[in-house]
Amino acid sequence: MSGEVQVTPYNRQESKKGQVTRMFDTIAPYYDQLNRILSLGIDVWWRRVAIRKLAGLKPKTMLDIATGTADLAIEAARVLKPEHITGLDISAQMLAIGQKKIVRKKLDQTIHLETGDSENLRFSDQSFEAVTAAFGVRNFEHLEKGLAEMFRVLKPGGMLVILEFSRPRVFPVKQLFNLYFRYLLPLIGKFRSKDQKAYKYLYESVQAFPDYDNFTAILQKTGFAQTSFQPLTAGICCIYTATK
Repeated sequence: MSGEVQVTPYNRQESKKGQVTRMFDTIAPYYDQLNRILSLGIDVWWRRVAIRKLAGLKPKTMLDIATGTADLAIEAARVLKPEHITGLDISAQMLAIGQKKIVRKKLDQTIHLETGDSENLRFSDQSFEAVTAAFGVRNFEHLEKGLAEMFRVLKPGGMLVILEFSRPRVFPVKQLFNLYFRYLLPLIGKFRSKDQKAYKYLYESVQAFPDYDNFTAILQKTGFAQTSFQPLTAGICCIYTATK
C-alpha cells in the first residue's frame, strides 16, 4: 500500500475516505443527471457490457461495492435475475437516491442497500458468487486492502467485474479526454452541483489510478486468477475481470 499515490478531493489533512464520503453526499442530488450529461449517456452502455460479463456464471448472490445510486445493481438484477444483490456504499445520500430507484422499479425484494466501508466488509468469507464495482475502486483509500476484501468474500470459482475510468492512449482521444476532464468537466460540475473540486478530483484520480495491465497485476498480487481487461470507447474506461 505504501506505493499508492493518494489523491484527495479537498485537502491533505482529512482522510481520503472521509473526504470521498463528504463529496458524494454533497453531489448526490446531481450525480445521475451529471453522469448522463458528462458521458453523453455512454455510461449506461458501459454498465450493460460489464454486467454481461457475468452472464455465463449466472450468480445467485452478488455484492456491488461502491454501489452509489445503484445503477449497476439495477442492471444486474434486470439482466442476470439473481436471488439477491447487496449494494454497499459509504455515502448515505447516494444510497437514499438509489433506494428510491429500486422501489420505483419494484426490485426491493432483490436488491438490499446498506452503508459500509469497502475496505472493511462485514460479510463472512466466501459469501458471494460475484462481486462488482463501477467507478468506485479508484476512490479507495487503500486500493489493495479493498481488493483483498473483495477476494475474501468471493466464493471459489466466483467472478469479479470492475468498471473503471482509464487513460486513453490513442490520438486524438487522449488529448480530447484530457482537455474535457481537466478543464470543461469541473466547470460543468461547478455550475450544476456547486462543487468544482469534486469534478477536479475526478480527473486527478483517473490520472493516479493504475489502469490497464498495471491494475490486473495488482489483482494478481491480491490473489485473483484469469485477470483481463477490455478497453471501452477508445480507452476512456475499462472492464476488468478476474476469478477466485
